[in-house]
Amino acid sequence: MDVSSLFSTLLSSSSITNVSKATGTEKGEVKDVLTAALPALLNGAKEQAEDKSTQAGFLEALASHAKDDTSSVSGFLKNVDLKDGAAIVKHLIGGSSSSTTKEIAKESGVSATKVTSILSAIAPLLMSLLGKESESSSTGGVDLLGSLVKNVDMGSVISGLLGGTSSKTTKKTTSSTSKTSSSSKLSKAASLLGGLLGKK
Repeated sequence: MDVSSLFSTLLSSSSITNVSKATGTEKGEVKDVLTAALPALLNGAKEQAEDKSTQAGFLEALASHAKDDTSSVSGFLKNVDLKDGAAIVKHLIGGSSSSTTKEIAKESGVSATKVTSILSAIAPLLMSLLGKESESSSTGGVDLLGSLVKNVDMGSVISGLLGGTSSKTTKKTTSSTSKTSSSSKLSKAASLLGGLLGKK
């Protein structure tokens, strides 16, 4: 598994549709939030795995989530445990009041509360996919996560998967001259993620 295949599953139309249903948010909001947040979530997982104070607990969580049935992504997300997801998000990037969540909310144009809700729905799937890959890998969870993100421009990977655009084609304003292009938003997102992923 590489970052592209991982993100391809998380950003699939099935994932976006079912996260939308599970959280009561618009599909466009889900897509914009995931576009901005997935690299931060993955980097958070890497840091949890490498930090000696959190490593044992995180690897145990990966092993537990590896047992989840993800043969049907839509089926998994229809029954996703949002409470468990919220706990995962808090460990990886903090709750709705964290600076990372606020930055994602600002860039996506979606409220921090909705951001947390959307990420709470996708986080268990992320952990399950990582857990299964870790279980089948000879290198283990720590090295797996390190190799996944090493020298990878995750913003570019997402841009490629989405065809270079985000679902947010315009910014809602009263003036038709205040429209913001999707390519500009994606460029800003890549810049934001560069800053987030550089933080320790």
